[in-house]
Amino acid sequence: MKPSKAVKRGRKTTPQKKQKSKKVQKTISLQAVAEKPKRRYVLLRDVGVLYRPIKKPVTLRLDGDVIAWFQKSGRGYQTRINRALRKLMEEEEKKASGE
Repeated sequence: MKPSKAVKRGRKTTPQKKQKSKKVQKTISLQAVAEKPKRRYVLLRDVGVLYRPIKKPVTLRLDGDVIAWFQKSGRGYQTRINRALRKLMEEEEKKASGE
């Protein structure tokens, strides 16, 4: 009777190929890096005030042509709808406070 082998579960790894040892020197332009920092966030000192409203899920019934118009611009159409509504809201608030 042969002893049973332990079975490893999970993802199998494939052996990596050995690369030929060539010395390749890469240079980085520090000026290009310094000109355009790649930040995906906004610093408080740049804005002054950080405002991030709480998002709430809603069911909203809109006309099909309105949805199609926002969707034809690509991904992020819900964000664009939110921005359009926020702009309208702020304009209405300015009118109400200015009267």
